[in-house]
Amino acid sequence: MIRLNCFIRVKSPENHDQVLSDALLLTENSLTENGCIAYDVFQSASRPDVLMICETWADEASLEAHSKTELFHRLTTNMRALADFKTERFTF
Repeated sequence: MIRLNCFIRVKSPENHDQVLSDALLLTENSLTENGCIAYDVFQSASRPDVLMICETWADEASLEAHSKTELFHRLTTNMRALADFKTERFTF
């Protein structure tokens, strides 16, 4: 299994709702994809500019297929324009 923790820092408060909306739409659709075990969005309780997406995938092929979808590209491009990202990857 592969776990990704994607930390998102929204660049300005007026972009928060758009980034969160994109993250939630990505989550909703990703949960329907083959090999997706878990996909969650978390909001920091102490820093409103920080979100985290935690994804768990069955295998590399599932994660790769996910990263090639049109929706993934569109939403992550939108989010990256409005926020900074840092991703941690764990294989277990």
